Amino acid sequence: VQLQASGGGLVQTGGSLRLSCLASGFTLGYGTIGWFRQAPGKEREGVSCIRNNGSNTKFAQSVRGRFTISRDNAKNTVYLQMNSLKPEDTAVYFCAATRRGLISSTMFDSSNYDYWGQGTQVTVSS
Repeated sequence: VQLQASGGGLVQTGGSLRLSCLASGFTLGYGTIGWFRQAPGKEREGVSCIRNNGSNTKFAQSVRGRFTISRDNAKNTVYLQMNSLKPEDTAVYFCAATRRGLISSTMFDSSNYDYWGQGTQVTVSS
């Protein structure tokens, strides 16, 4: 199983980016996919997750209303659309996957994920 995260970059405050998580060896239409981020000197934190057919999603309070998560099963890809970006969104973003359908209370526990992508850098300038 391989997860490839892409789409990061440098944007100004208020800008947008769309991250992609392409999976191989794993069908993203099943299980749970999560986006996590880690800023320098900080712990990894959950940003957004999507489960199974996409009916169950979760967002961190800090990104709610600005980020959306979606999946394209035909392309085996999960997207994280990030709008109204802020400097505090600066971090390395990782996608992760598990074949289990996680319940909401466990979605941001990184230990529940079996596969991780390599990370993509998002930098938001002020």
